Amino acid sequence: MTNPSPAADSLDAPALDPIRVLIVDDHALFRRGLQMVLEQEPDIEVVGEAGDGAEAVGKAADALPDIVLMDVRMPRRGGIDACTAIKGAVPSARIIMLTISDEEADLYDAIKAGAMGYLLKEISIDEVAVAIRAVRSGQSLISPAMASKLLTEFAAMIKRTGERQQVPSPRLTDREMDVLKLVAKGLNNRDIAKALFISENTVKNHIRNILEKLQLHSRMEAVVYAVREKLLEIT
Repeated sequence: MTNPSPAADSLDAPALDPIRVLIVDDHALFRRGLQMVLEQEPDIEVVGEAGDGAEAVGKAADALPDIVLMDVRMPRRGGIDACTAIKGAVPSARIIMLTISDEEADLYDAIKAGAMGYLLKEISIDEVAVAIRAVRSGQSLISPAMASKLLTEFAAMIKRTGERQQVPSPRLTDREMDVLKLVAKGLNNRDIAKALFISENTVKNHIRNILEKLQLHSRMEAVVYAVREKLLEIT
């Protein structure tokens, strides 16, 4: 009898580990519906769920998820506070806020707390899986409507301030500015590449250069910085 060849064994091996997802929302029916949809995705595994931020921190420490889908406003402990705690307990976890809150303050606080995505529940449930894959690959996502609100809020803030300390800003190239403007509109890497007729890898390189120059950690922080420093014109 012949032994199976190594090549034959490799054909049966899974290509990649599934993306481990923790769902956090205070509405049980929403959690269940989201779990049912995500479980249809071959590359996604729901490893747990929680009904509030306090429970989410403990579940995250036990399950070590790759992605946490979390509402902003929940009883006992809100999503933004839980975001900070989860990032401390599981630094590798990437957090997407999935919420009905379209308040600019919630968006800004979520960014500061370390969230890599802020999506409104108005998106189709099928789009959640796409967002999970994008954030897992290193992208930051923000709903276009919220990107617009963010820019409007910072424009108003600058006008209210009136005068601000002039600090030299790192110089971005024209192409980096083009990319940053499209990021500010909520476009993902693929859409930016199409708009500028460049490859997605080139877009990623530009975003990496922008973050390095501005000494920031995410594309959303870059937009906030750019508006505050008047690197972007807002109408």
